[in-house]
Amino acid sequence: MRLGGVAGASLRRRVRTEPWAAARQAAVDALGGDGWAQLSAAAGRRSWPLVMDLVASRLRLRLSEDLAADFPGAAGRTLRSAVLDAIYGQHDGTWLATFEAADRLAPEAGLLAPLSGLAAVAQHAGWWWATERFAILTERPTRLTRDNVGRLHRGEGPAMEFPDGYGLWAWRGMPIPPELVAELPTLTVARIQQEENAELRRVMLEHFGYERYLREAGARNLGSDETGTLWRLDLPGDEPLVMVEVVNSTPEPDGTSRVYWLRVPPETNSAREGVAWTFGLTAEEYHPSIQT
Repeated sequence: MRLGGVAGASLRRRVRTEPWAAARQAAVDALGGDGWAQLSAAAGRRSWPLVMDLVASRLRLRLSEDLAADFPGAAGRTLRSAVLDAIYGQHDGTWLATFEAADRLAPEAGLLAPLSGLAAVAQHAGWWWATERFAILTERPTRLTRDNVGRLHRGEGPAMEFPDGYGLWAWRGMPIPPELVAELPTLTVARIQQEENAELRRVMLEHFGYERYLREAGARNLGSDETGTLWRLDLPGDEPLVMVEVVNSTPEPDGTSRVYWLRVPPETNSAREGVAWTFGLTAEEYHPSIQT
């Protein structure tokens, strides 16, 4: 029997979309258009797309892929479609907090009343689905690991993990298969070169280390100048790996100078051109007065 036949139609619009629209209109009426715009910009407008782009969309992609693998055919398509009807639970907290802030400024407007149910679920549950006959709730993740810019990221296990053991493995925001995570500590140049998927190969390169890979794979030295040294290595099925080796001109406390590696476009012809590119300049425009 189809999922829709058992559960009935999705109530996402009635439970989430329409209450949000009503609360937003009430906030505009109470605070004015400019007041609501300023509050939403300060409270949640920037956070919401970050949560959706960097976390929720990655989880949605992984769920769809897993459902396609576990339920081929029409059943899988029905389940994958149902993923789009999710109400985001704790991930709705970013915009719910905006209305909470608006309610403090205009308590007489009663902004939180239509959103109280959503807010209560968001405090205690993860994604959930509301249908005509029943609701499906999931637990909040027990682990959520991100890098310094907010992307899902972890090299030794799931970046997002749930109490039942389900997890999402990711590197710099890109979902990766669990078996790749197990390989990362023992990667070799040969294994990296054998990987046909260009995106997964880039994950391997980042974990292995560009400097080490260039050295062990036999990269070509294309020349040096006052900014650094340009290296190039051709990659099968992918654009060449071209990097500038630069030395920090400010010594470390122990007197040593740290070396940095900058990946630059494949058509880069000199180290100076590569360093200039990282600043959005041409080689002719790049004239630093002080180097740090």
